[in-house]
Amino acid sequence: MATPEATPSKAYPGLIGTDMLAVDGLITARLSSGVPLVGQVAQHIILAGGKRLRPVLLLLMAGALGYKGADHHKLAAVIEFIHTATLLHDDVVDDSNLRRGRPTANAMFGNPASVLVGDFLYSRAFQMMVECQDIRILDTVAEATNVIAEGEVLQLMNMHDASLDTQAYLRVIRSKTAKLFEASTRLPAILTKADPALETACAHFGQSLGTAFQVIDDVLDYDGDAAVMGKNLGDDLREGKATLPLIIAMQRGNAAQCALIKHAIEQGEVEALHDIAQIVRETGAMQITREAASAEAQVALNQLNGLPESDHKRALQDIAEQLLTRQS
Repeated sequence: MATPEATPSKAYPGLIGTDMLAVDGLITARLSSGVPLVGQVAQHIILAGGKRLRPVLLLLMAGALGYKGADHHKLAAVIEFIHTATLLHDDVVDDSNLRRGRPTANAMFGNPASVLVGDFLYSRAFQMMVECQDIRILDTVAEATNVIAEGEVLQLMNMHDASLDTQAYLRVIRSKTAKLFEASTRLPAILTKADPALETACAHFGQSLGTAFQVIDDVLDYDGDAAVMGKNLGDDLREGKATLPLIIAMQRGNAAQCALIKHAIEQGEVEALHDIAQIVRETGAMQITREAASAEAQVALNQLNGLPESDHKRALQDIAEQLLTRQS
């Protein structure tokens, strides 16, 4: 089993190493544009050494389902383009200046360029999907991008709202984050024409895994290492996001603790970050949040029961288990 910090695509070179080379080649080729700034901005974030987790999941699921064609390479690149577009837009909305330990694209090139290149990546992704000539692929990815956009708007509406409850929080992350994971693991089932029950299980694996991924990400904003994570700790608080650790801490804390967290969310203040992180630990919110992520990861693992035993299936299981100890 790879260490939690390992890039998934490098953890299983015998399984997907060649596939990832093909995907990386497609990404590089399809970033080509007659407008130099498009390539500069896109490459700044795409080639910055991210985990490529969503393409990895797609490739591993395709292997687990016995897919023998080449369209999974194209769809893995499509998923990475869409993910990158969301990052470009997110960093503008959140006014972020650090991602993966490097300045964000908007910090380097400005907000207008980041938004417009994000639009370019969306449109390039849909051009590539059309080439697969499968209406269900188009339908799946179109729905995913629409739901992701709705999740972004929901999150914007929830900013600085300290009254947000667990269900509202989960609605946002299942739209904003988990939906693209779901598409990544559903697409191989479409390619292999899997029966409806198996396709649904593949999709639910991605959805639950993506939910667990985001819950752990929210934990790390209060219990992570900025040098390892490559982003500023406390960014969620600065942006006024009521994430699960804070929601639970307010449910379990005393009046003074709740007031401190409520004020920080409403004002987007990080001056009390150390004290708030301590409250999250003292109230048991950190442990409860990690348990919630563990439950989602177990749901994901259960969805793999219908797949035949294979190295690809075991790799998917490994990723779900590693997720719970990730530090970045």
